[in-house]
Amino acid sequence: MDVYTLDVKFTFHGKEDTLHPVILHDNYETILVDCGYPGFMPLIEKAAQHQGFSLHNLTGIIITHHDIDHMGGLYEIKEKYPSLKIYAFETEAKYINGKEKPLRLQQAENIYSSLPEDQKPGALQFQESLKNVRPVAVDVTFSAGEKPTCLKGVCIVHTPGHLPGHISLYVEERKTFIAADALVIEEGDFNIANPNFAFDLKEAVASVIKIRAYAIDTMICYHGGMMEKDIQHKLDKLITKYNS
Repeated sequence: MDVYTLDVKFTFHGKEDTLHPVILHDNYETILVDCGYPGFMPLIEKAAQHQGFSLHNLTGIIITHHDIDHMGGLYEIKEKYPSLKIYAFETEAKYINGKEKPLRLQQAENIYSSLPEDQKPGALQFQESLKNVRPVAVDVTFSAGEKPTCLKGVCIVHTPGHLPGHISLYVEERKTFIAADALVIEEGDFNIANPNFAFDLKEAVASVIKIRAYAIDTMICYHGGMMEKDIQHKLDKLITKYNS
């Protein structure tokens, strides 16, 4: 299974930013891992073309967790390419398909009253953006540790903390770990993604310890991109930071 990292560049609140979805490709499947915010389909298409793909080539999409920046663009892609299979972790499907209120929306509503008054307008806007994400049916669900037949040589790694059903992917032959939001890269080091808003920070750190056990030559973070040097040392450094 070959791994291609996309650079999806965009501007948010006047600031340049980049997301890093991944395409997994072999002779049978071309699967996108995560798909950006609502309205991102043209940006995803442009980034895929830089790697020699078109969204027309896709056979499926994996959603690592149901945050808006990972599944917000799913509806429009699925609408244009209805034959795509949608994959997710078994406990995430109910949020992606809209049967239950998104956990991030529940969290945002729960903390709203405790926010300073000057932060409340932005918080309400965030809540509305979450409410407007359109649900999509999940075709196939994964379990922890599964090695799906559609993803030859890929293991599903349950990495909770950021959200309870968050998953990462390990491509064994390539020694490549697709961390999604289990990790971010900031100023050349790893960190926990938005630690103040992790659903369970202790679980998030435990997931880093779990990741540390894998033989990894390349780490791909949705926020931050690729890391190919001193990975184990930097994971140790992060674990020590939160466990000291």
